[in-house]
Amino acid sequence: MITKEYGFLGALHSGRIKEIRSIPKADLHNHCLMGGRKSDIEKFAGKKLAFFHPVAGNIQELDQWIEKEYRPVLENFPDAFENAVGAAFLQAKRDGVTILESSIDSGYGTAFRIPPEKIVATLKRAHQTIAPDIDFRPELGFIRGQSIRSVMVNMEPFLDFNFFKSIDLYDDELSQPIRNFREIYRFAKSIGMKCKAHVGEFGTADAVKEAVEELGLDAVQHGIAAATSPSVMKWLASHQVRLNICPASNIRMKLARSYKTHPIRILFDHGVKVTINTDDVLLFGQGTSEQYLKLFNAGVFSGDELDIIRKNGLDPEPENNLSKTF
Repeated sequence: MITKEYGFLGALHSGRIKEIRSIPKADLHNHCLMGGRKSDIEKFAGKKLAFFHPVAGNIQELDQWIEKEYRPVLENFPDAFENAVGAAFLQAKRDGVTILESSIDSGYGTAFRIPPEKIVATLKRAHQTIAPDIDFRPELGFIRGQSIRSVMVNMEPFLDFNFFKSIDLYDDELSQPIRNFREIYRFAKSIGMKCKAHVGEFGTADAVKEAVEELGLDAVQHGIAAATSPSVMKWLASHQVRLNICPASNIRMKLARSYKTHPIRILFDHGVKVTINTDDVLLFGQGTSEQYLKLFNAGVFSGDELDIIRKNGLDPEPENNLSKTF
């Protein structure tokens, strides 16, 4: 039995994934319906899903896999939504996650004819029955390619529940200018929601800085492109903007060649606050625990450095001075 103080370091050195999973950690970049293990999704669906093997490594391939493999499951299998949500909480529990920020797309209910009250009730029930000890912080997401009016129409019914703690913007970074979403983010901040967005995954370092400034972001999902610009990294560090990074996702999407060469090390060395997260376990197959171990085994970080990163996720969100003036 490893001691509490030495628990995480001892677990890394032992290489025993079960021990690493027993240590508290956060998952702050997680898409709920994609958050369960492929084996768990296949079990309730009663069918095998093809592995996700992108060739070009772009967002379109990811969207095509969802449409071909996963959407039919969600459409055709009884209680698919409830089971998918349950699988995500089960995975987080197994992974030792104690803080979970997980998103549900605001357009999901319309697309699958599920009323907002059922979506909220399902999230609450899965949390309480499967992983009540997790500090669950539900997130309302939307696709960057949508019109601003569509985003507002889809979001509005969910706001009456006073349930969602943050918003997130994702999918194709190049679909429209980030500034188009400024008023939505201003409104979200005015009602106390935390503001996040996917940026710098396929885009540029300058796009990361622009998104933080334009939307008053509290955190960036991915943001790895910032590693190409010392000036942007210095800016992020000085403004205490946290990047919620998903190494397994970045490697599978061909944005990094390996754990050893992943830009998270460059960001860390430049003082940028980073965390390690799952993104989509269904697609990428790695919990946070596996990724900590792989970064350690690849010699990217020492155990002490990984413990700093682990604690970054458990610490309160750093208050950046941009949020005060947005």
